[in-house]
Amino acid sequence: MTKSLVQFGIALSAMLVAVMPPAVAAGNAEELEVVRARVSDLFDEIEPQHVMASPVDGWYTIRKGAIVAYISGDGRYLLQGDLIDLDTQVNLTEASRDEARKVMMSAIPEEHMIIFSPKEVKYTISVFTDVDCTYCRRLHSQINEYLEQGIQVRYLLYPRNGPTSASWVKAEQVWCADDRGEALTLAKLDKEFETRDCDASMVSTHYLMGKDVGLRGTPAIVFENGQLISGYVPALRLSEQLAAAIE
Repeated sequence: MTKSLVQFGIALSAMLVAVMPPAVAAGNAEELEVVRARVSDLFDEIEPQHVMASPVDGWYTIRKGAIVAYISGDGRYLLQGDLIDLDTQVNLTEASRDEARKVMMSAIPEEHMIIFSPKEVKYTISVFTDVDCTYCRRLHSQINEYLEQGIQVRYLLYPRNGPTSASWVKAEQVWCADDRGEALTLAKLDKEFETRDCDASMVSTHYLMGKDVGLRGTPAIVFENGQLISGYVPALRLSEQLAAAIE
């Protein structure tokens, strides 16, 4: 019976992000094709190009978006967790996730987001936000403090409770407003704003991307290098983290 990786606790969505796999030794190429066939048979949402060589001999990486797992060369064992190089103290799995998130976020046209920009941009963050999330509201209530730090905030709408929730309806109304920035601000204050009927499918696009990013709650902040920060971070501390991330 064909299964979904969700059954193994991995939240996968329909959006594919192309990332270059590491080189495969000639002697392992045949084994890789066998593993790819095995994975494709087992998991509906995984395509052959999602399976690639891993840093560990005899194991292969399954990567779709920023969701990463590992499968043994015989296709018998599936491992979900972080792979850490003890010699270098580098979390190789998180580095892989960061690269995938970097590719995903850089591919989104800015007109597909709601952007608050300072006069001089020093840093750019992408924030998955829920209109009704308490800490999302706290972050946005301090938007001027982030702008004063030179942080450009690019919002993506992520109603945590899904398409049947009241938050989803509000997100669609925000997207359909003529001034989305003002509408988002008013929505987070539980105030009325002008909206209209429009194609609000971008909310679904943002939501599915959030699944691929691997976020676990909102707000979820993605740096330009793909690093994911879960939760609210005050402006000054976030500025310090952003500066450290580019050193």
